[in-house]
Amino acid sequence: MCGIVGFTGRRPGAALLLEGLKKLEYRGYDSAGIATITDGKLVVRKQPGRIASLVEDLDGDMPEGNVGIVHTRWATHGVPNQINAHPHTDSTGSIAIVHNGIIENASAIREALSKKGHVFESDTDTEVLVHLIEEMYEDSLELAVAAALREVDGAFGVAVISAKEPDTIVAARRGSPLLIGIGDGENFVASDAAAIIEHTRFVVYLDDNEIAVITPDEHHVTDIDSKRLEKDVSTVDWDLEAIERGGYPHFMLKEIMEQPQSICNTMRGRLLEEQGSARLNGLAMTDAQLLGFERIILIACGTSWHAALIGEYMLEELARIPTEVEYASEFRYRNPVLDEKTLVIGISQSGETADTLAAIKEAKRRGARTMGIVNSVGSTIAREVDSGVYIHAGPEIGVASTKAFTSQVVALALFTLRMGRLKTISVLEGREIVKALNALPTQVATILETADEIGEVAARFNDADNVLYLGRGFNFPVALEGALKLKEISYVHAEGYPAAEMKHGPIALIDESMPVVFVAPQDGVYQKIISNMQEVKARKGKVIAIVNEDDPELDGLVDAKIFIPATLDALSPVLSAIPLQLFAYHVAVHRGCDVDQPRNLAKSVTVE
Repeated sequence: MCGIVGFTGRRPGAALLLEGLKKLEYRGYDSAGIATITDGKLVVRKQPGRIASLVEDLDGDMPEGNVGIVHTRWATHGVPNQINAHPHTDSTGSIAIVHNGIIENASAIREALSKKGHVFESDTDTEVLVHLIEEMYEDSLELAVAAALREVDGAFGVAVISAKEPDTIVAARRGSPLLIGIGDGENFVASDAAAIIEHTRFVVYLDDNEIAVITPDEHHVTDIDSKRLEKDVSTVDWDLEAIERGGYPHFMLKEIMEQPQSICNTMRGRLLEEQGSARLNGLAMTDAQLLGFERIILIACGTSWHAALIGEYMLEELARIPTEVEYASEFRYRNPVLDEKTLVIGISQSGETADTLAAIKEAKRRGARTMGIVNSVGSTIAREVDSGVYIHAGPEIGVASTKAFTSQVVALALFTLRMGRLKTISVLEGREIVKALNALPTQVATILETADEIGEVAARFNDADNVLYLGRGFNFPVALEGALKLKEISYVHAEGYPAAEMKHGPIALIDESMPVVFVAPQDGVYQKIISNMQEVKARKGKVIAIVNEDDPELDGLVDAKIFIPATLDALSPVLSAIPLQLFAYHVAVHRGCDVDQPRNLAKSVTVE
């Protein structure tokens, strides 16, 4: 969601802060601002809109201070305008704050502070927090921030500076990611390592209710009660090139085209060909412990939820273990039945998704064993779960997830293979699955070679206002994912359904202007899908079919065909998702949409 970067050192900080902030643009935002301490005074500039608007406002007149904080805001309290943009300051104009998250008791605090004479200019909860810090301030910014945060409810990642302590940044988190970057004679704070990777690879990840104090030469971390903590220093193991477009017009297209490699990375060192199984060292569970689970619950949001649905189908069909999929946002509020024989698996690309993290904590509280499938090393979910699997897809910058989705599905296939070999899958069956998994990167590359042809199909249908996506079995969740991709980046209304459910309502929408996308590999329900196509054509609908081969039965039924290689039914979603990603991408480009930063969306949803 929102982006935070802070710097304290001995060189001018404004330019590098803004450059760092630009690397967080993918997270989604509606305004940007900067605060520095220059000649002992706090200087604040902020603008609605893109970072470019802020840079234009500065007009080359960069603040000269050696300490500063910058922010991109995604509006929660108050409309996106200059007054509501961050940073916010106290009534003395000496303390500035940037904040990700939501202060849930802001109204009550605002009322109490107003009675003490505080005057507020914005509609934000963040301004309330900086006034509360002012109220608590005596002679230590660190102690004032700690005292203020003990009074607030909700989620926060904050960075605070004061003209009274001109080389110090105080940062804290609860439910919103934040890290310290350790340099040589300079230190950083950021909500994402991408912002500071150009300057340091050494980071300290903050956990909930931890406060960091950084100066150019020192950093320390305390809990919210000001007790000193010892924290490990981690090393970021990816390069700056991973978060650059590399010649592609959009990050989304780059990440779609990276999928042969990202799928390879997810499987690297994990497939055991002779045993027909998978090695997942991060599970940290014995065979006996895995066999002891009587039920698995997969929790996720958005695209990760669609991957979880595919995982449910895999685990039940191949490993024969009862599996449920839950929206993380609903799971913790509905009093779920859990015990020590339940494995709860949270799936999140960022590893910071607020609802998924909260659901994992609730599962642990109720006695269930927890596991994570995440992409971001060192993320909060990765540190919270009992065990886990990194998908190693590499940084994903485009807001609409592509390579993380296919890698999540592959990771779930690896886990299914591991569980299945313990329960129901023979070594020969296991070897066949391993063989099919090994073939996926080459098969994906084959599909990507037809990207231009898929773009031509998209051009034929980019004027449609509504699109229906249909699939059955393992490819029903792919229909959901394809519809989501189109909605996210092209703003075209799209819905995904099990193909047989078309007759139970959606068929009323079909006419000559309605494209219907069928995910129809030649699997066990292929003939049923053919019948559904005939029903659409009988109502003059336009049919786009994702198929394995040119079948004579499709003649006269389909208006456009997109071919994918054949694989095992359980793995077909990895292949069938690729053309739907490309279709959505090309429709969005044809319609002139901002592909990488679609309106109203954020890459990492760290608030409810």
